[in-house]
Amino acid sequence: MHYREATAEDVDAIAHLHADSWRRNYRGAFSDAFLDGPVVSERRTVWTERLTGPESLRYTVVAEQNAVVVGFAHTVFDDDPTWGALVDNLHVVHGLKRHGIGRRLMGESAQAVVDQRPDSGLYLWVLQQNVAAQTFYEAIGGRRAGEGVSHPPGGGTAPKLRYAWPDPAALVRSAGGAPAV
Repeated sequence: MHYREATAEDVDAIAHLHADSWRRNYRGAFSDAFLDGPVVSERRTVWTERLTGPESLRYTVVAEQNAVVVGFAHTVFDDDPTWGALVDNLHVVHGLKRHGIGRRLMGESAQAVVDQRPDSGLYLWVLQQNVAAQTFYEAIGGRRAGEGVSHPPGGGTAPKLRYAWPDPAALVRSAGGAPAV
């Protein structure tokens, strides 16, 4: 497995992986019309903007196996004055879940926060219905730190939970990211 920062050449691969993950995991929270319709084109637009925008505000890491993107994580620095950097997306191809890729992607994201914003925490939101992801975040040291309401693309609302890592360096150590300097 190879981990590297995403580039504009990864837009299509990330958009397709993102759409597939949403279709598999967010039925009932996102509208079926959106998931069965424009989800890929909507994600392609989002990822084109993200991967061609100012790099100092974000970090996107991909996991590659045999030159194919099999996972990614997207982090937004300085997202919240209390919670710090936001891991806005973390997705791994369905057939490779539970192989340590998500853990390593979280470690790489945490390392980017340690390197770029050493005084920042790290947090994310997960849909309440995604119990498997909640279990994963707890296993890598995330603590539940609030609730909210998501407004998914395509309309509607879905309850969500915040998970936080006040010390991203601890996540680096536990998740296998690059060693802290």
